[in-house]
Amino acid sequence: MAIGDESLLKPEERERIGEAVRTAERRTRAEIVPMIVSRSGLYRDAKHRAGLILALFTLTALLMLDAAWLPWGWNGGDGAWLVLCTVVAYAIGAWAGTFAPMVRLVTSRERMRQKVRLRAERAFAQHGIFQTRERTGILLMLSVLEREVYVLADKELVRLVSIDQWNEVVQSVVERIHAGDMAVALCAGVNRCGEILARACPATSDDNPNEIPDRVIEES
Repeated sequence: MAIGDESLLKPEERERIGEAVRTAERRTRAEIVPMIVSRSGLYRDAKHRAGLILALFTLTALLMLDAAWLPWGWNGGDGAWLVLCTVVAYAIGAWAGTFAPMVRLVTSRERMRQKVRLRAERAFAQHGIFQTRERTGILLMLSVLEREVYVLADKELVRLVSIDQWNEVVQSVVERIHAGDMAVALCAGVNRCGEILARACPATSDDNPNEIPDRVIEES
């Protein structure tokens, strides 16, 4: 998947996730907000890293070949070809560095996890998930490029639900994302959230307003 891809879900998949949210929220006072983003960071340096790696690899390979065939070393003409090949290799590497597989290859997992966390925190504020009456909003975010799932709960749910239980939500998404169906994976996460929150923060029959629209948020 290229970084610029924006069509993450089909209309019927969005509806399926929305129905999963409605079903889960009937049993809890919490507000569950699923979200899918194509990436959590721009990673502008990834293309430069990929370009440098390929350029250095190409230069090293050419010098080794040159030494093998010409023991006396390369002359001025050879040097021009070396520079040209290195520049071309950098350009090819930089182009490859705009695609998700290469970004993941040249970027550390720690940095990507940090980007996902920051993106989730920003989304939590931008979409008003913190504004629920009882502070019971929860964001379930899938970041495609980083292949990361992040759960961010408001302070009341942090008090009521353990970290291990949130990890169960993450795991329920991860187990199904390997099949390549993001909609099914998000639905599984929403369903697991509903099961946990039905016990920790059960709905009351007379007062359970729907404070946040029951839909999946999609962003690039």
